[in-house]
Amino acid sequence: MEINQYNFNSYNDYTADNISSALQKHIPLNKTPLAVCIGSDLVLGDSLGPLVGTLLKKKSANLYVYGTLNQPITAKDVCVARNELKQLHPNTFSIAIDASIGEADDVGLIKVINKGLKPGLGVNKKLGVIGDVSIIGVVAGKSLQNYNLYNLTRLNLVYKMAETIADGIIKFLTSRETTLKNA
Repeated sequence: MEINQYNFNSYNDYTADNISSALQKHIPLNKTPLAVCIGSDLVLGDSLGPLVGTLLKKKSANLYVYGTLNQPITAKDVCVARNELKQLHPNTFSIAIDASIGEADDVGLIKVINKGLKPGLGVNKKLGVIGDVSIIGVVAGKSLQNYNLYNLTRLNLVYKMAETIADGIIKFLTSRETTLKNA
């Protein structure tokens, strides 16, 4: 499988549309989408996933959402979540959402990749792959003490990224529903 990665600036007005388009290219119409939002509400930079999950729960009744601020899926939950989701939702295509650490110039980028993600890599955890498609928000630049950077991330950046990702997924779902109605 050819890996496609799309990078979008979270402050661009068209990023939500671009996220929607990228998801349309990689999620089959015969599969039900599901969102798995990874992260912790205890660490600001790592709260991107649960914040997206919370926004999606408020905005859409047509999507299974796992991982919210109220019930986060943290690093220790990833293995269990992966197995349970496959059992509970066998005919789904999961969108995994997580925060990441990247190059200093990449902070603020939202990446949509047509493969699952490996949560925890930025803090040297090996948790395996979760999701079929991933959306990653770069919330901090790499350093020797990556974990501390998660605590120094600006709330404004994380919230803006979460809103943009949630809006992109909602636009994707709306477009998908229209396509399915007209098919």
